[in-house]
Amino acid sequence: AEHVRRPAVPAESPTLGFTHLQFEALLTAARESPHPCDFALVAMLGLLGLRIFEATGADITDLGEEHGHRVLRLCGKGTKVVLVPLPPAVGRAIDTAIGARASGPILLNSRGARMDRHAATRRLRRLAGAAGVRISRPHPHMLRHTFVTTMLDAGVDLRDVQIAARHADPRTTMRYDRARKNLDRHPNY
Repeated sequence: AEHVRRPAVPAESPTLGFTHLQFEALLTAARESPHPCDFALVAMLGLLGLRIFEATGADITDLGEEHGHRVLRLCGKGTKVVLVPLPPAVGRAIDTAIGARASGPILLNSRGARMDRHAATRRLRRLAGAAGVRISRPHPHMLRHTFVTTMLDAGVDLRDVQIAARHADPRTTMRYDRARKNLDRHPNY
């Protein structure tokens, strides 16, 4: 194995996220959906940047308070436990999805069981169709990609985006930066 060449990894991620307008349309469709978990799903993936297994694995008992912030405790990649602060809009979406329940999963499928990644993908595709978003085969990771690219496009520091996305290596975060070749952002200016 010492002499085997590793495949080249492209500098940019081949996965495309949603544009800002597509993401807004998706959020609106999810907010107006009769299924209460739809808005929570889109908010957790697109506004918190959660991985699909983190969102579907989150339980009501994982919600809490830490130093005056409402947080969601997650078991992330590599079984690392992380605290993700909840912005008010995401907190409201989660509260709507939970309703009067005191325990169990945050996200439920149409049968009332824990939503899995397949059900989440189907829900996302239905919402994208309802929102008029013309993307072939939308999937949950596109929302995580949108989360990272939106922050980078807004000028958030790469290190802060890396921490929010829970990437171990900044090069992983840099792969999402579509605009890094933009001369307007060049340090010479």
